[in-house]
Amino acid sequence: MCIQWGQRCAVCLAAAVVFFGVWITAAPARAEPQGSSGLTVGGAAIGQQGQFWDDAAFHLGARGDVLFGRERGSDAAYGPYVELGTLDFSRLELGGGASVLAPVHEDLPLVFSIGGLAAIDGDGAQPLGSASLFWGSRSYNYHSRYGMAAGLLVSARQGLSAPYETSLLIAAQLDFVALSLPVVALANWISGPTESGK
Repeated sequence: MCIQWGQRCAVCLAAAVVFFGVWITAAPARAEPQGSSGLTVGGAAIGQQGQFWDDAAFHLGARGDVLFGRERGSDAAYGPYVELGTLDFSRLELGGGASVLAPVHEDLPLVFSIGGLAAIDGDGAQPLGSASLFWGSRSYNYHSRYGMAAGLLVSARQGLSAPYETSLLIAAQLDFVALSLPVVALANWISGPTESGK
């Protein structure tokens, strides 16, 4: 019996997460944790009963994580993540798992994630396994416990019960803090200069 494309992706990403997890735990972690959160916008190819693509859907969601073990941009890190999203505003997806950051480049690392989620719609809830890869800006912040992240997120998902849905999600991840900067600037402009600025 052939292993479906989505299952192969999940197995490969899971193996990469295990490899980097073992590599990271070999060194002591002395750094402060750094969190990140962002908006995810993209699309998904969805298949039923092992098919790769029966339908397409719009994706909108949010994703956040906390990474431990970094003291500089060239360090690897690991930690939990959570996600919330929707497909075509007809299905709610809630999930989480573990992430491992591989510092292939100080400012543009790869982040592997593996976990699960519940897809909730009018027919009830379906459990799915998930394996994801993020690539983009995730530099180390020396001045705060928050590190901005923006880049491309690719996630392969496999249903664990009938109808055994397979999906491939491709989305842009945009940092919430970066998205809020125009609003903060507008609020500061409207409120005018502070007493110390006069």
